[in-house]
Amino acid sequence: MRIMLTGDVVGRPGRRAFQKYTPKLRKERQIDIVVVNGENSAGGKGITRKSLDELYHGGADIITSGNHIWDKKDVLGFIDREPFLVRPANYPEGAPGKGCCVYPFRSKNIGVMNLSGRTFMPALDCPFQKSEALLRELTPVCDVLLLDFHAEATSEKMAMGWYLDGRVNCIVGTHTHIQTADERILPGGTAYITDLGMVGPWNSVLGVCTNLVIEKFTKGLPVRFDLANGSSVYSAVIIEIDDASNRTTAIERILIKE
Repeated sequence: MRIMLTGDVVGRPGRRAFQKYTPKLRKERQIDIVVVNGENSAGGKGITRKSLDELYHGGADIITSGNHIWDKKDVLGFIDREPFLVRPANYPEGAPGKGCCVYPFRSKNIGVMNLSGRTFMPALDCPFQKSEALLRELTPVCDVLLLDFHAEATSEKMAMGWYLDGRVNCIVGTHTHIQTADERILPGGTAYITDLGMVGPWNSVLGVCTNLVIEKFTKGLPVRFDLANGSSVYSAVIIEIDDASNRTTAIERILIKE
């Protein structure tokens, strides 16, 4: 089994690139399942019905998110009805949506979890403790387990990798929009990368027009962050799962620059 996990899709340029390259990759690389982070897919912050549908039409099977999941309020009208749209599981009890899902594929169940870090991020419940609750729920019913850890600090992401090594098939970091070059199989058998990167404008600062971000840093005044245009980058990893043992056997980093 081959699963592709794709980085944060940023706005319309990101959705266009996702729709352009995902079907090609699915065909050329014989991808069975696509998991993508969609929390920035609508205007660079949040997710709407339109952006969600475009991700599905582009080839997504499961959509994860992060701290911007609530930025477009209409998400509240559909998040509880979407079986394969997940938000960080460590939001307090009673928050809309769910923090994990089970995706059936052939004779197997693929469990996808979403957690948010706490370092330089909004204060949420402990992601490490919440991961234990997720594992108790999913391990008995799933053959493969994947985690999107949406976090700022590389140290927190790496700590989560070591914490869950051998207990999940793959852990990918999202949120910082910069792909890291540390993909590996950890000693316990878990595929890991600190950050997937993004799908969005290449000549930008994390998807935003460069001049606006420079103005923010040099003047310290409020600036409206508009998305950049032009060529895009497509960032992802492909993991291979042995069908007999359900163990992860390989991880490959994908970086397409238009």
